[in-house]
Amino acid sequence: MSGTETGPAGEPADSDLVEQLLEDSGNRTNVNGDFYRGEVDRATAWRARLDQTTNWAVVVVAAILTWAFSGGSNPHYVILIGMFAVVAFLITEANRYREYDVWRYRVRLLQKNVFAELYARTSAVDTDWQDELGELIRNPTFTVSFGHALAHRLRRVYLALLGVLFAAWVARITVFVPEQTWRQTAAIPGLAGEYVVAVVAGLYLLAGALALWTHREKQVREFSE
Repeated sequence: MSGTETGPAGEPADSDLVEQLLEDSGNRTNVNGDFYRGEVDRATAWRARLDQTTNWAVVVVAAILTWAFSGGSNPHYVILIGMFAVVAFLITEANRYREYDVWRYRVRLLQKNVFAELYARTSAVDTDWQDELGELIRNPTFTVSFGHALAHRLRRVYLALLGVLFAAWVARITVFVPEQTWRQTAAIPGLAGEYVVAVVAGLYLLAGALALWTHREKQVREFSE
């Protein structure tokens, strides 16, 4: 009885196929190259999705500001709607960033421990990187938490957008309508101006705390993406 296991239609079993790849350096190089290109393609695709979310957020902010300041009769609370729209974009982008980071992290493992060593031999190779990569392939999992992704994208993009909206809203309820007090102009139907200001202040305090939450933590991100 032969000691070689075969699969369907006489094909080599999976274990034999792996052994052949390990023994043949040429085949192994080809497989590694194809795998690396595939991971780069996935990372690039998810990076493009991040950019799409950011672009839409910028377009929405620009449209809202243009309309809010196009006439004195336009209500200021459309800017508040813009703030919550930006928060919705932020949540969407945080989820997309987690997906993107799965592929980015695999690519970085290969770049750091294979390609970097080809050009500059050092002792910086992670000794268990192959086991880690194999486990990530067998059991895909997110490499960054939702909270960290949310804080990261907030610092990188959305804090600036929220800041622009806040400055525009303050100008809209003060300088743009000088004949009324800010309490009067900040009011919306069914809610007094003081409460509106309190809600907005709470939103921005929460955003600031979230941005600072992971700011001091060491996060290895290529070019701080």
